[in-house]
Amino acid sequence: MVRASGILFFLFTLWLALSCGSREGTMIKGKIGHLKSPYILATYFSSDSLAIDTISVDKKGRFTYIIRPDTLTAYSLYLDQYESAVVVFAGRNDRITVSGDARMPDLITVRGNDLNDALTQFKTENQEQLRQRALLLEKLRLSNQLDSGNNHSLSRQEEVLKLNVLNHELALKAEESIQANPAHMSSLILINSFFVQSDNPVALERVLGYLQGEIRQSELAVRLKVYSEKISRSAEGARMPYFTLRDKEGKEIRSSDFNGKYLLLSFVSTAGDESRETVGRLKRVYADLDEDRAAFVTIYIDSDIYPVGYVENDSVPWIVVPEKRAWGADIVETFNVQYLPYNILIAPDGHIKARNIPAQGIAEVIGSASGE
Repeated sequence: MVRASGILFFLFTLWLALSCGSREGTMIKGKIGHLKSPYILATYFSSDSLAIDTISVDKKGRFTYIIRPDTLTAYSLYLDQYESAVVVFAGRNDRITVSGDARMPDLITVRGNDLNDALTQFKTENQEQLRQRALLLEKLRLSNQLDSGNNHSLSRQEEVLKLNVLNHELALKAEESIQANPAHMSSLILINSFFVQSDNPVALERVLGYLQGEIRQSELAVRLKVYSEKISRSAEGARMPYFTLRDKEGKEIRSSDFNGKYLLLSFVSTAGDESRETVGRLKRVYADLDEDRAAFVTIYIDSDIYPVGYVENDSVPWIVVPEKRAWGADIVETFNVQYLPYNILIAPDGHIKARNIPAQGIAEVIGSASGE
């Protein structure tokens, strides 16, 4: 009996050791429906280097991913070859569960610690707006693949307007959550998600002011504060930052060349209906403007087409700049351009009059300033 008891004790100890060993590390597992790819790409920063892992997914969208972070780490799970992504926050020995539909990445739920749970709660409380936004984004993506036309263009403009309304509603909901949880890390993530891409630096500065406690000294909070100060330097009402460019003939263009004039900086692409339509509208506006009072500069920032290959740029009657560095260009960074097309109007006194101003609004602003 003593020998039998010893064997049982040994087996129990071995089982316990194996059980504890199997729980070492962090596990992210889940099920994501309608995946088109048999794998997910996971990226995260480890020792200041970007790490990339490939996660196998079965036919039902199930996966398991085991890692060993030393501290809370953000993992970006890219679905269907970077078509969309979901961010998971995991710390040491966490057990994280991911669930949702690849067609609605903003509604994919992540549970397993306080941070993920808080962000999932925000998604749940605002799931209808997030669902509508996902559907609109998909419609806009598909519309960009179709041939342009007046009716099609009007429909796209209406969808963009609806998208802006939804983004504004979600930002208001995010601000309410931040105010209610000023010391929680989820508030920093909501600020990063809903206010960093905004054209309104006042809103970003305001929500950063709600933060309390230790998170105010966190690395993300410090970066957001620096970013807030940077975009304020190119906000409406700010003094135009100095810049230099080179036009398509190689001639240097300086911001000081336009002193005393209205200056329109128009950021566009050689591809895409919206950029082409913007250039067309600007031509009509420019034809009616006094060149002694206003100047236009169009900046093409395509990364794969240099010099600018779009044939209509030859007929643009103002300065054209093919920006070789594309999204990495200094002027894109300086003026905080986040998407295309994008127009910035600068007043004769050198202050930024309007950001993201439509073509028809340019003539109205200049006309009202001169009493026309």
